[in-house]
Amino acid sequence: MMSKRLKILTYITPLLLVLFSCQEKINDDLKEKQNKLEVQKNIQKASVFYNKFSNSDSAFFYYNKAKLICDPKIDPDNYTNILNCMADIQLNHGDYIGSETTITDAIPYLKSLKDQNNIWNIYTTLGTNYLQTYNLNDALLYYNKALGLKIDESLKSLTKSNIASVLLEQQKYDEALQIFSRLSTKKELIEKPEYNAKNIDNIGLCYVKMNDPRGIQYLNHALQIRKDINNNSGVAVSNLHIASYYDENNDSFLAKKHALEAYKKFRKINNIDNKQTALKLLIKNSSDQELKKYSLLYVELVDSIFEVRQKAKNQFARIKYDSKREKEENLRLKTHKAENELKLERQKSRNIISYIIIVLSLCLILILYYYLTSKANRDKIEAAYNSETRISKKLHDELANDIYHTMAFAENKNLSLAENKEQLLHNLDAIYARTRDISKENCTIVTDKNYTSSLKEMISRFNTPNLNLLINGIDTISWNEVDKAKKTAVYRAIQELLVNMKKHSDASLVAIVFKETKKNIIINYTDNGKGIDVHKMVLKNGLHNIENRILAIKGEIDIDSEAGKGFKVFIKFPL
Repeated sequence: MMSKRLKILTYITPLLLVLFSCQEKINDDLKEKQNKLEVQKNIQKASVFYNKFSNSDSAFFYYNKAKLICDPKIDPDNYTNILNCMADIQLNHGDYIGSETTITDAIPYLKSLKDQNNIWNIYTTLGTNYLQTYNLNDALLYYNKALGLKIDESLKSLTKSNIASVLLEQQKYDEALQIFSRLSTKKELIEKPEYNAKNIDNIGLCYVKMNDPRGIQYLNHALQIRKDINNNSGVAVSNLHIASYYDENNDSFLAKKHALEAYKKFRKINNIDNKQTALKLLIKNSSDQELKKYSLLYVELVDSIFEVRQKAKNQFARIKYDSKREKEENLRLKTHKAENELKLERQKSRNIISYIIIVLSLCLILILYYYLTSKANRDKIEAAYNSETRISKKLHDELANDIYHTMAFAENKNLSLAENKEQLLHNLDAIYARTRDISKENCTIVTDKNYTSSLKEMISRFNTPNLNLLINGIDTISWNEVDKAKKTAVYRAIQELLVNMKKHSDASLVAIVFKETKKNIIINYTDNGKGIDVHKMVLKNGLHNIENRILAIKGEIDIDSEAGKGFKVFIKFPL
């Protein structure tokens, strides 16, 4: 039974630990889920402002806020996408260095990205930054990396167009023209007029740079497509390219006409760089008052470009700085919070350990209780068996022979004779007396206020004409303050001593002296019997029982005897 409970205990303890660890995992998963929801919420806010160019600073703010709380190790796709959007906003505002710095932070997480389109966005943004800053070799490097990804045909066509644009800037017109020409046959390009017009415009630029008269035809064709689809920015770009063509061919009237159209469109859509280029052409192809007018506009625009771009750089830098400072403050608060949570976790762990110890202790107490209960039951059964065996032996040894002799006497003697009848009655009376003594030895012991009387009565039964039995000090003991178990042990011990005396010692004088001290009760037993050799004595039966009883009540027992010099027993036990 005990081993079974131990097995149950070994199953319960790991189960408790597993339950606690599962609870911690659930809490961690919940925190991660809440963090992802907060990141997504900020991305959605940023996307709304991102679609409105005038609110790009707000978009940048919310993207940066999402970036600060997004964990790149857990959610690299979202993290890099946020960085790309931030870099794109900076790119559109002419903050090329800031854009490059932002998008570079995404490079360490490229291997963790599952979406190839996300990697393509990063490479393309880097390539465009380098193209705008005339770092053409690096621009070509990242555009080629973007082309090597597993992307759809439309993105591949756009990447090839970007590569051709770099080659055009590198004055590799033949290579650029070959790419633009191949793209013009692509179905995905033809089906999108805006991209088709851009590709035709680029073909025209290549021919122009190669001094091929077909160039102006392509430029005009691209302009017409863009007009048909109301692509204002595209119309402005086409006009700017055509103006440049006529400027190089010394046709001031047409150069001025198309430059003015481009300027109006760029001013409307607030494209500062191209507006500046258009003003340059207007200044070059104007005179008198118009020259002065466009020159003043150009100077004013240059000043405003510097101011706007510097303001944009400072604005994005300030957003990052403020966010960084806020993050540091949050980190300090989180550190303080984490320390408190750590203390709580430690306390929680201590509580868990305490609970486990309590559970284990309770289980051990239950096991010990059942073990002791079972042992007590076994001891009771064993004691009952020993008692029955002892009674049976006593009945056999002391009564069986007497009854047999009495039966034989009754059968063989003439009971009509008075003397025989008297002897029979005497024998029967002796048998009755012995039976009564055995019964008294094994009857229930009185331990209440009548204990002293019961003890005296038991001792007096051993008094015979041939034995003088003296009792001293029994009434001076505070028996009411003595535990029942101790009273029982004393009763049985004295009874066993007197039984042994009657059986073995042939004593004529017995003295039992009781004495009470502050903490103990002392009993001295002495008889003048034949005694025994203590060194050769083996404690058996009665004496063994006496010793066990006294030791059970945390007492002491000392036996002193020599052959022919009587028998002494010293007993002491605590109150």
